Amino acid sequence: MLKRIHPIAGLIGFLVILTFWTSTVLSELSGQAAVIVAVKTGVLWGMILLIPSIALAGGTGFRLAGPGAKGLAGTKQRRMPFIVANGLLVLVPCAVFLHRLAVAGDFGEVFYAVQAVELAAGLVNLTLMGLNIRDGLRMTKRRRSQKAR
Repeated sequence: MLKRIHPIAGLIGFLVILTFWTSTVLSELSGQAAVIVAVKTGVLWGMILLIPSIALAGGTGFRLAGPGAKGLAGTKQRRMPFIVANGLLVLVPCAVFLHRLAVAGDFGEVFYAVQAVELAAGLVNLTLMGLNIRDGLRMTKRRRSQKAR
């Protein structure tokens, strides 16, 4: 069961962050305050899906790999603290702060500075999670080829 839950939760987390990132860029390019506010509100509501999916992916991954994981599983485990810290210490506070500014109609320098930080941190998490997905697919491919022998 964990072997099914883990990749689904990880993929959901990745796709949610990708959706947040893409929606943010598109809303900023539109230049329409109402669209930006809607996206910032959607990001906050999306945390209801994102946070549990990341926690579930991390928890099931640690459970599947076991203590002292090596190889690709160990590499994936070493990335998770950075993904979680970046999310909880940078992305969530940025999302809350940007939502407050957007709702207040404050699209000044502070808004765009924090927006730049949020977009950069989002790209970091997408990259790290993408690497974890790649490594997970490699691990699955190895297991399948070993079973075929």
